[in-house]
Amino acid sequence: MIWISDWLVRRRIRKMGVSDAQWESAISDWPVANRYQGAERVALRDASLRFLATKTVTAGGDFELTDAMCLKLATMACVPILGLGLDWYDHFQTIIVYEGDYIVDQDYLDDDGVVHSGPSELSGEAWLQGPVVLSWQAICETGAHSQHGHAYNVVIHELAHKLDMLRDGANGSPPMHPDMRPGEWHDTFTAAWTRLHEDDAHGRALPIDDYALTDPAEFFAVCSESFFEAPVEMEKSLPAVYRLLCQFYRQQPALAARGVSS
Repeated sequence: MIWISDWLVRRRIRKMGVSDAQWESAISDWPVANRYQGAERVALRDASLRFLATKTVTAGGDFELTDAMCLKLATMACVPILGLGLDWYDHFQTIIVYEGDYIVDQDYLDDDGVVHSGPSELSGEAWLQGPVVLSWQAICETGAHSQHGHAYNVVIHELAHKLDMLRDGANGSPPMHPDMRPGEWHDTFTAAWTRLHEDDAHGRALPIDDYALTDPAEFFAVCSESFFEAPVEMEKSLPAVYRLLCQFYRQQPALAARGVSS
């Protein structure tokens, strides 16, 4: 029953014994968290603790995770679903965190269109039927201008993939809310994708990292990073995409960011 499940979660949170001061300290160096004040900040803290009470966060290799690391990771993970609800993450259970980038064997396509198999170094990945894998070093490199001058947040990136996967796999089109039109989403994102490809082909500077041009799934994930880490810049450079992300995530981070900086 739902009330029993909620009781168990609250019991786990109490056993964790995390104080407000501990949570505040863990997220103090992440500027995005400063946008959430008052009731929203309380909700973010509650969601973060519930995230840790319902997920398994484990270290990969010989890495040692601290409580503060887990609190920071959980808070970053909960920012995208603060307006959606933690149940949007019910389809996965485990987060694996390595100290740095890790090596995996996978297929990749070279510039000539030839498929090769070999080792690749990754900072994060989200499996369709499995866990989220992250690099702590990459988490520490989060910032509005940290990826070649563009917004970067590996936690938000990989969790955006998980949200995307809720509807027909990772294809850049997550589940739409009843007041949203899938056709408008497709047309808007396609137009932005096409324009950025043209800009890139002509050597014009891009407002987001060019990894977004890999495929529609990466476009959505990279746009999600920018939406939360550099919302004012995104609203200016990709206003139509920004507007739809506001509708999807049920948040207006550019408005909040201006309030923090004013």
